[in-house]
Amino acid sequence: MKYKHPESVLVVVYCTDTKRVLMLQRKDDQDFWQSVSGSLEMGETPAQAAKREVFEELQLDISALPTMLQDCHYEVDFEIFAQFRERYAPNVTHCHEYWFTLPLAEECSVVLTEHSAYRWVEAETAVKMTKSWNNAQAIEKFVIHQPIEN
Repeated sequence: MKYKHPESVLVVVYCTDTKRVLMLQRKDDQDFWQSVSGSLEMGETPAQAAKREVFEELQLDISALPTMLQDCHYEVDFEIFAQFRERYAPNVTHCHEYWFTLPLAEECSVVLTEHSAYRWVEAETAVKMTKSWNNAQAIEKFVIHQPIEN
C-alpha cells in the first residue's frame, strides 16, 4: 500500500468582490466541508502541489486564470483525524500543512472530481462549516481579516 505523505497544502478559494468562500463537501463524510487540500507528492514543492490540487479537485487551471495563487507564507502542524489515519504510514498522527489562497474576481462554477458538492458561502459561515480548525483559522486569517492593500 502506498501511504500519503504527511505534508499537505490548503488552498482557500474566495471571491474578492463578495468575500465568499468556496467550500467542498467530502464524499467520505457528508458532514465534512473543507477548502481544497491534498498531500504533496514526492519531489513536489508546496506551490506545485497547490496548483495541482486546485486542478484535480476543481478542474481550474491556475495558469489560465487572470489571478494568481497566493502563498500565505504560513504553516501549521495538525493532528490527522482518526478516520483518515489508515491512509498514512503506521504511527503517523500529524501532518505539516502549507497555506495558500486563490482570490477570484467572480464566484464561478467548478467541476468536482473528488467531492460530492460545493457551495459559495459567507466567510463566517465557511468557518463554522468546516470540522478542521486549521481550515477555519486560514479563512479567518486570510479572508476575514485580510489586510487591505493600498
